[in-house]
Amino acid sequence: MPTRKKSDKPKKAEKAAQPEFEPIVPAHAPVVLDVAGLTLNDDDRRRLAHPLTGGLILFGRNWQDRAQLTRLVAEIKSIRPDVVVCVDHEGGRVQRFRSDGFTHLPPMRAFGERWMNDATQGEGHGALTACDMACAAGRVLAAELRACGVDLSFTPVLDLDHGRSGVIGNRAFHRDPRVAATLARSLMQGLLQAGMANCGKHFPGHGWAEADSHVAVPTDERTLETILTDDARPYEWLSTSLTSVMPAHVIYPQVDARPAGYSSRWLNTVLREQLGFTGVIFSDDLSMEGARRVPGVKDGAVLSYTEAATLALSAGCDMVLLCNQSLDGGRAVDELLDGLQAALERGEWRQSPDSEERRLALLPQTPPLTWDELMHDAPYRRALQRLEPLL
Repeated sequence: MPTRKKSDKPKKAEKAAQPEFEPIVPAHAPVVLDVAGLTLNDDDRRRLAHPLTGGLILFGRNWQDRAQLTRLVAEIKSIRPDVVVCVDHEGGRVQRFRSDGFTHLPPMRAFGERWMNDATQGEGHGALTACDMACAAGRVLAAELRACGVDLSFTPVLDLDHGRSGVIGNRAFHRDPRVAATLARSLMQGLLQAGMANCGKHFPGHGWAEADSHVAVPTDERTLETILTDDARPYEWLSTSLTSVMPAHVIYPQVDARPAGYSSRWLNTVLREQLGFTGVIFSDDLSMEGARRVPGVKDGAVLSYTEAATLALSAGCDMVLLCNQSLDGGRAVDELLDGLQAALERGEWRQSPDSEERRLALLPQTPPLTWDELMHDAPYRRALQRLEPLL
């Protein structure tokens, strides 16, 4: 590009067009939002370009087939290459893409059952088989998503299967934290083999609380010691392997009056300081009922999305999710982005370069295989073969 000579002066019109002040650009982009349909509209593009947008979560409504999904993610990345494209894609009943070649993965309980009985040698002889299958599931899951451009799946579920929580149920590996942690580590190894990070959820554990935080405010009355020696043990054992964690919208009143995702004690004192976790902390969906009513805040009245996001960020979350609010025009998404920007300027939450560094570390570091390449990839095909008994 030719350089301007020192004698050349900017034209007055050009000088007059310069902004009077520089807009505030946050040191990190904490908002994970969604889009309404199969393609982007102008509002989606505008929101993606917002400096506070750091992630995008996909749902079943964003899926038609692989070609459409790949085009959608490619356009998202053309607007913001740094945005982390995420999805809840665990297997079983929580899997957004199930057709056009995607493997319908088993629920995580299937691996726990195989651990207890490998179908050939009887009870107690299936541990290694189950771990191998869980690793294969992670590889298949991540490779198929990455072939379409998706960066991260919110998996594995680390909740324990106490037989009490309908919303968790067979999404959990096992009741025993040792089994759950070992199988989760195997699944995470498979994710890593395909170049994908991971997300353990729902810290410190959602398996004991019976209510569904999507529609209620669950509570877990157990003591901190009980939780740390049982449900939270996988987070301790996996603290150096987990790249992100999602706290539960559950209140543990003997520890803190606020849900875990709004509790500095849970997120900073316990998760980071005591358990040694150094990765990204995502809030769970701020539109869930369990996120909208917080004891001691606004006398228990419904929080705005901005208030909820500010609470979560101030408590120690790096990123905040707002799901299913792009529908009907997406006014709630705009209110969150604008409200969070205004709250930043008022000093109600602080920018965190460390959070931004952690967010960017979630992006894959290697190029994915295309779908055609994947179909001929020997490690992927071997992983599928290992999974066949559970499919």
